[in-house]
Amino acid sequence: MQQKLMKRTAFFCLIFFLVSMGAICYLSSGKVIVIDDVAQDEVKEAAVVQETTQERGAERKLTFQLGEADTSYLRIPIPAGCRAAEIAVENYYMNKEIRIFVPRAEEEFYVENFVSGNREAVIEGTFDIAEGGIVLNFQLTGIYECRTILENENLYISFQAPKEMYDKIVVIDPAYGGMDSGGNVDGLKGKDITLQIARKLKEKLDESDIKAYYTRMDDTNPAREDRIGFANEVKADMFIRIEINSSEDTSVYGTETIYNGDYFIPGFGNIELSDCLEREVVTAIKGKALGLIEAENQDYELLEATIPAATVRVGYLSNAQEAILLGREEYTDKIADGIYNAILKAYEENVR
Repeated sequence: MQQKLMKRTAFFCLIFFLVSMGAICYLSSGKVIVIDDVAQDEVKEAAVVQETTQERGAERKLTFQLGEADTSYLRIPIPAGCRAAEIAVENYYMNKEIRIFVPRAEEEFYVENFVSGNREAVIEGTFDIAEGGIVLNFQLTGIYECRTILENENLYISFQAPKEMYDKIVVIDPAYGGMDSGGNVDGLKGKDITLQIARKLKEKLDESDIKAYYTRMDDTNPAREDRIGFANEVKADMFIRIEINSSEDTSVYGTETIYNGDYFIPGFGNIELSDCLEREVVTAIKGKALGLIEAENQDYELLEATIPAATVRVGYLSNAQEAILLGREEYTDKIADGIYNAILKAYEENVR
């Protein structure tokens, strides 16, 4: 009896082994590998495409093959031997562009091989030579998230609107950038403070189920219409702009929040978002609340927003004591805490 049981156990173990090996071989033969996409707000950290395109040659147009429009994927041929871990996909969503670095690819490869499939989201494609490979550039018709799969020497890309992928979306707008310093006191610049707050906020939002987009994560200065236009186009649940204040009266300090009172949104709108931001930021920094202020002509982003929007002015660089605080990392981290808490409270109060 025991010998029969042992034979039966051995038989089933053999069957399990053969089935498992078959599954592994089947999956291996397909060579299906999902590539992690890199969003624009992460590009500065990854910077794979940026580093390899410092000396970029003249761009050449990619050739698109007609047909296969019924598929949901854009198909890009990839040279043999190229591994998924070596391919970098970066989404420059503010520019409506994706860039793909293909290592060890030669110029002739994309002259001889066509891109095919569904290109409804693509206006045009170009490629140029970079150090160690080729960079493919695709100009898109709108703002998309993309998912990529490498299979049998082809990269398949599907494009989806952000709202199709994420239940919760916020857009964070660190003010100023580039030539606009946003104020400068003893080398402390408003543009650096707002960016630092945004980066601190990103660390917190990355750990949540909220998808956050950022109008800038470096020392650039997107046009004002592009900043709010982006938030409107992705249909974000809220738009939060971070600014630094200043006054001729150097004794003035504190936090104030701006809202558009002319554009009414039922339920949770501009004034509710502004009130939530004011309360949470002031609580986090144990600061002085200056209250809510209605937007004026210079508050372009708020006046053009078609979603709940607010600007939080987190302090006065013109005030010596507050300027010292704004220059401290632990203080900007507290400001980020306040904005983060306000976002959570907004969703708790049924932002949509």
